[in-house]
Amino acid sequence: MTARRSPTVRKRRLAAELRRLRKQCGLTREQVAERIGCAPVTITRVETGQSGARVGEVSLMLEVYGVTGDEREALLQVAKDARKRGWWHPYNSTMPKWFQVYVGLEEEAAVILDYAPETIPGPLQVEDYIRAVSLAGLQPPREEELERRVALRVKRQERLTSDDAPKLWVVLNEGAIWRQVGGAETMRQQLSHLIEMSRLSHINILVLPFSAGAHPAMHGPCTVLRFPESADPDVVYIQYRRGSVYLEDPADIEHYVELFDQLRAIALSPDESRALIARAASEMSS
Repeated sequence: MTARRSPTVRKRRLAAELRRLRKQCGLTREQVAERIGCAPVTITRVETGQSGARVGEVSLMLEVYGVTGDEREALLQVAKDARKRGWWHPYNSTMPKWFQVYVGLEEEAAVILDYAPETIPGPLQVEDYIRAVSLAGLQPPREEELERRVALRVKRQERLTSDDAPKLWVVLNEGAIWRQVGGAETMRQQLSHLIEMSRLSHINILVLPFSAGAHPAMHGPCTVLRFPESADPDVVYIQYRRGSVYLEDPADIEHYVELFDQLRAIALSPDESRALIARAASEMSS
């Protein structure tokens, strides 16, 4: 089995390493820019992951930082990998840039913790549910664009049944399973799919019941992505209506992991959750 190597994750790793090396040398971004012959804003964009660094630029930066041998070769390989195009590149016109970053991170995540208060998370949505959610927006897409969105989401879902599928934990607010997105028949199909997916050993779907009352995640949805290599620290993804926020500070990560642990503690068990989802699906059928 070949490990996934997302260019988005490589860009993030390279940014962190170059930032660390510069600070270790006690240099400012302006000083580095002057030594390698580029604008200071270029160093800023590379170190924040806003843009991919050219391999030649990385080579010059490593010379400035005194990095040689195996460490140098490893970082140059990361720089090369970071400039490759992910499978999602043909879909870039279908999604905003802030979400392209998420898709790239999701591609290599080993563990995904997802709290969904209103909708079924994208990786678990059936096609008619995807269409219904898309058409409910303030600016519904045209037919061609709608089908591209469906195709993108279905493509993302392939990883859940691949050999290197991530461990997925989803906590669904009970409202998400009763809301008839797309009508009763679409919801019956959607809920049946949830039950089927929840039986896979690496997927855990828990329902946070109405009876739980107030809970610590009433501010909205959140996702924690954890990666297989220690060089790639965890990240918290928070989406809002017209954008998203990526949190990487260890204190923020710890806060959201604790939040998710509390949600799991007050949610129904996997078996109880399946039973409630099955009851909802049955009522949709009738």
